[in-house]
Amino acid sequence: MWTIMIGSKNRAKVHALQEVVIRDKIIVRSEAVPSDVASQPFSDQETIQGAINRANHCLSFDGVDYGVGLEGGVVRSEYGLFLCNWGALVSQTGDQWVAGGARVPLPQEVAHELEGGKELGDIMESLTKNPDVRMTDGAIGYLTDGEISRKAMFQHVVHLLIGQARRDGHLLRTVTH
Repeated sequence: MWTIMIGSKNRAKVHALQEVVIRDKIIVRSEAVPSDVASQPFSDQETIQGAINRANHCLSFDGVDYGVGLEGGVVRSEYGLFLCNWGALVSQTGDQWVAGGARVPLPQEVAHELEGGKELGDIMESLTKNPDVRMTDGAIGYLTDGEISRKAMFQHVVHLLIGQARRDGHLLRTVTH
């Protein structure tokens, strides 16, 4: 039996991991750990680094076999500012897997506020009038009119991470699906 720690107490992120591995004999723990990047990452590189940093911080806790970091950010493109999300899975043996997920363009008014120094979560709280938006629908829920929740967005990334690890002989299923 393995123990995976996710470097966050955010319910959307924790539940994303739990629901992906629920049928496996895997213990999921969560701890708030730093990303060691800006609170609002502004590039793929910074968002990926934040996810890797969170995952690596998890390995410092006793009894943890694998660490997971999930990080949301924004990225500039010739088509405007886009929402991005990345994840990292690391093992105590030094293996590392990285995966990214959905990208959705941000409305111009949101992009303008981000460029002015506001964090996306704060902007979403204001737009949705939901102080819990980071733990529920997130920006992706707002941007897709509820079609995709933040948890679902991160579940996709977790599936990509776990799938890569299994391909490489890690986290092999111990029960039949």
